[in-house]
Amino acid sequence: MKKIKNTKWFQRLALASCFGLICTVFTSFWWQEWQYLLPTPIPEGYQEVFMGKEIPRDVLLQLSEIKKKSESKQKPIFLHFFSPFCPCSKFNIAHINYLVERYGNEVDFYAVIFNDSEYDIEFIDFSEKYNIPIPTILDKNSNIAASCGVYATPQAAIITSERKLYYKGNYNVSRYCNNRDTNFAEQALGALLEGKNPPDFGELANRAYGCELPENYFK
Repeated sequence: MKKIKNTKWFQRLALASCFGLICTVFTSFWWQEWQYLLPTPIPEGYQEVFMGKEIPRDVLLQLSEIKKKSESKQKPIFLHFFSPFCPCSKFNIAHINYLVERYGNEVDFYAVIFNDSEYDIEFIDFSEKYNIPIPTILDKNSNIAASCGVYATPQAAIITSERKLYYKGNYNVSRYCNNRDTNFAEQALGALLEGKNPPDFGELANRAYGCELPENYFK
């Protein structure tokens, strides 16, 4: 009788442990999903940047030095703000590859990595890690992000050949960029190349969703 009671006790304990594990996994998954459905908090010290702003010369020099091109020969620029430690940044890799394949002859693409002590430029070289042939640049002192008004990843910024900000914001309402109607960055890029004014996508495109930047990034 005692053996039967012990067996039942162990069975209940095992069931309780399994239930607890399932709840823990579910809660963790729910939190991971939920936190990226919310807008990214605007960091302290952040200053809004509006479309049409001229990009500072020192930022352009950072980019031109990477490709060893003079500013006068540069094409429109597409900046992909990326963090290798951000799950959201990994969801749209296939979409970035598609954009580079489609527009790479008309636009200069760059992967912009936020400058943080944890990051190693060799470890996160975008072209090697993801087999997408675009150069990687570390954003020293947050110059590029601040100039484009970007405070989350992944985000896109498009700069015209006149070196003015044409678009900044989300790629898509879907983290995998599979909603064709809300491919904001792609639609903006197409409009620029067709000589049109910047599209007004509204808050869904302009309010950042994704991973926050390192603490004190804009201070």
